[in-house]
Amino acid sequence: MSDLTGDYTFDPAHTRLGFVARHAMVTKVRGSFTEFDGSAHLDGNDPAKSSARLTIDVQSIDTGNAQRDSHLRTNDFLDAPAFPKITFVSTGVEQLGTTRYRMTGDLTIKETTHNVGIDFEYTGTAVDPYGNPRVGFEGSLTISRKDYGITWNVALEGGGVLVSDKITLELDVSAIRKG
Repeated sequence: MSDLTGDYTFDPAHTRLGFVARHAMVTKVRGSFTEFDGSAHLDGNDPAKSSARLTIDVQSIDTGNAQRDSHLRTNDFLDAPAFPKITFVSTGVEQLGTTRYRMTGDLTIKETTHNVGIDFEYTGTAVDPYGNPRVGFEGSLTISRKDYGITWNVALEGGGVLVSDKITLELDVSAIRKG
C-alpha cells in the first residue's frame, strides 16, 4: 500500500461526518456536520507514521429538523456560540488487518478532551474524472456525551430518557492527495 503515501485533504462534498443518537428509547436520530476541515498524512509503508487532523464547525449540525438543530446548538448540548469547533488530532495509528486500522487521538468537544480510538476500514483508491488521486476510509466510534459535559435530558414517563448518553460517530472519508 506504499502507493497511498502522501498528504491528503478531506473532500467535504464526498465526506460524511455523522452521528447517531437514540431518541425516546425507541428510535435513532441521525445527523451530520456539513462544514469541516480535515487533512491526513498517510504512510503506506509504515501506517504508524500516518496522522490526521479534523476541525468541525458546530454551527453546521444538520439532522434534517431545523428546530432540533437549533436546540443542539444551544448550551443544552453543543453550545455553538461558546464552543464553535469540535477537533480531533491523531496521536497514533495501528494496523489491525489487511484493510483495517485503529487511529487514536484527542477528541475535543466543548473544551473537554479525551483520547479515543476510531476503527477504520480502508475502502479503496481511485483517480477521479479531474485526475485527482483519492483514498477512502470508513470508521466509527461510540462516545458518552456526558464525558464531554453534554448532560441535558428529560426523563420519560414510562422509564428511560429522551436522549441516549451513547452517541455513535460515523466517518465516511474521501480524501484527495495534494500535489
